[in-house]
Amino acid sequence: MAKLALTVTLMTVLSFSSAAAETTVSIATHDVFFENLRALCGRAFAGRVVEGNASDSAFAAERLVMHVRECGEHVIKIPFHVGEDRSRTWVLTRTGSGLQLKHDHRHEDGSSDAMTMYGGHTADAGWPTAQSFPADQYSKEIFVTGGIPQSVGNTWHLYLYPETFTYRLTREGRELRVDFDLTQPVPAPPAPWGHR
Repeated sequence: MAKLALTVTLMTVLSFSSAAAETTVSIATHDVFFENLRALCGRAFAGRVVEGNASDSAFAAERLVMHVRECGEHVIKIPFHVGEDRSRTWVLTRTGSGLQLKHDHRHEDGSSDAMTMYGGHTADAGWPTAQSFPADQYSKEIFVTGGIPQSVGNTWHLYLYPETFTYRLTREGRELRVDFDLTQPVPAPPAPWGHR
């Protein structure tokens, strides 16, 4: 009898797990933001630094291009090119409990940088046009280990309006904002380092 009860319980758990795996739990604002960004798939756009500090001057002098390059149902990959530097790719993932933004950093040979895959997860519903990503625990750990503990307070923000996409980083005493003109697509750049 105990064996039968265990079998029935196990079948119920497996059935529930299978149903849960097929269900996508999401918030409408996250879905709208994700789908509107995915609609830009294949296109590239030039940007400019509109807010920054002295440490961003070299960065601001380069040609900045984002390329909405890979667009799946749950993951969008957006390489961010800074001049000839193709080390950065933003990875936006629909997790089932919100959206996650990660920064995939590679060396020219394709290997991962020691400071890679930092980012955060939405902590609220956000808006169809704006989402924020406070630094997650993994990011805080690598920031401290990497000697930049001031970055543990990072929050990244993405804004998507009909004519502009904005990438923004904020923390106490620091702000970087790059606006991309969605009205003027540019030729797609080469693949980012470490990607085909």
